[in-house]
Amino acid sequence: MPQLVRAGGGLAGVTIRRGTPDDIRACFDLSIASMGDLFARQGNEFFSDPEEFWRHLEPLLRHVATTAAEWWIAVDDADAAMLGYSRSVERGGLFELTELFVRPDRQSAGLGRELIERAFPLGRGAVRAIIATTDVRALARYYRAGTVVRFPIASMSGSPASADAPDLGGLEAATATLEDVPELAAIETAVLGYPRDDDYAWLLEQRSGTIFRRAGRAIGFSFVSAAGSGPIAALDPTDLVPILGHAQARARALGMDELSLDVPMPNEVAMRHLLGRGYKIDPPLTMLMSSEPFGQFDRFIPFGPSLFL
Repeated sequence: MPQLVRAGGGLAGVTIRRGTPDDIRACFDLSIASMGDLFARQGNEFFSDPEEFWRHLEPLLRHVATTAAEWWIAVDDADAAMLGYSRSVERGGLFELTELFVRPDRQSAGLGRELIERAFPLGRGAVRAIIATTDVRALARYYRAGTVVRFPIASMSGSPASADAPDLGGLEAATATLEDVPELAAIETAVLGYPRDDDYAWLLEQRSGTIFRRAGRAIGFSFVSAAGSGPIAALDPTDLVPILGHAQARARALGMDELSLDVPMPNEVAMRHLLGRGYKIDPPLTMLMSSEPFGQFDRFIPFGPSLFL
């Protein structure tokens, strides 16, 4: 039986409870409705087919639901309809709000505040982070949650068929396996500050992973799939050029017509490399918000789709 909590703040007739696996599809449907409304208000086209998007995202959404730190659902007492939900993950000391969505006809009534207070409570996490849209109401709420905009993230897409044959420049590329998890974690700890121990097995099962070594030392990795690509990391940002070249060739080998990456815009090497190969920046931009500066984002490309880093 889910834990039930009566919503405060004058939200009569609303109950907030913990999420369960039975809520995964309904949460997805609500997020699609909310994103479609936001895109329309901002004058952007929301072009994804919901059923195709669901087929791509279902494994990821089930993984996030299984490993969530907090997951809360707001329901209407009258008909049990879902009104909104919030979810977060915690990887080591990195505490991330992955989702906060409220049904468009119930926004601006205090429900978002109730949900974020439960999924992203103040004081939790050594570093608190959110990949945020540019919705001004959401940005104000995230500032109140103790985070600050650090930089924009560009959603970049292009044809991997345009990639040159990868010149690894002395790097050795090998398929990543579970035996490589300690090295993957060490790279990510050096670059991001935190490993994603809950995610490596899922990534290795769902995405084509490659680990890169120089003279036997692991220096970077990449993950690519048709359902989403990333993370990609390098200890030295100059190594992103051969790593990205390999990722594009891998995408081409997997039969992908398009490769999409969510690139932190301070990552000059990745931005210039991809733009130089015909990739375009797709609107809208997102923003990394955090409670304090962290990570070396000039050598890191986060998880895509951009639920979390």
